Amino acid sequence: MVKIRLTRMGAHKKPMYRIVVADARTSRDAKYIDLIGTYNPNVEPAEVKVDAEKVQKWMANGAQPTETVRALLKKSGAIK
Repeated sequence: MVKIRLTRMGAHKKPMYRIVVADARTSRDAKYIDLIGTYNPNVEPAEVKVDAEKVQKWMANGAQPTETVRALLKKSGAIK
């Protein structure tokens, strides 16, 4: 199964995340299929940048977002 999930980036105690499409069997920071956005919780308010077209394309092809990513996508307006 293909999932839309977060991959951690950034320095120690200063996380930044990429929103990626990856195989559910791979580890968190393993190679991913497609990069569809970023999430930066370090700024106020938290910054979410998403390519809505890619999100719609991957979800139409059967990719399932994780709970956290689903909340971020709703916040950014990429999904309803």
